[in-house]
Amino acid sequence: MTAQRTTIELFKEEMKFSAGHFTILSPTERERLHGHNFTVYVAITGIVGDDGLMSEYGAFKRILFDACRGLNEYFLLPGESPHLTIREEGDHLFATFNGEVIPFLRRDVKILPIRNVTIEELARWFAHDLVDGGRLVTDDVEALVVKVASGPGQYASYEWRRAQ
Repeated sequence: MTAQRTTIELFKEEMKFSAGHFTILSPTERERLHGHNFTVYVAITGIVGDDGLMSEYGAFKRILFDACRGLNEYFLLPGESPHLTIREEGDHLFATFNGEVIPFLRRDVKILPIRNVTIEELARWFAHDLVDGGRLVTDDVEALVVKVASGPGQYASYEWRRAQ
């Protein structure tokens, strides 16, 4: 039988997280601290096996639900921004932007390996977190599309493809 390619699309109620952030607009300008109810959509493309399954996608859902729960109710900071420095002192964390020091309790913050907390960067981070950790990609998965939305009608997409 010829290999059949299919795409499984997941956009479940549990694929969401609420988080605070600010976007860095330039070396001297940033948004005020605020938050969003983010949603995540994932499309997984791969080869259907002889058993009629690409993969048991219940496992995909559990992985995505866990990833969203891991970001829920945190303030997100970009660990790779050239315009922001972050230092820890005991139970506190201090983010410095353009000479302004912004204090946080360490337990309330997630520092992500991204340049800015934007939907563009979150979509890329999410895809690479799922792929690089080997948590989502099996041998039969060829591509992923991850979309992260910060509200209705406002989302960014990132596409990952297996190297040929």
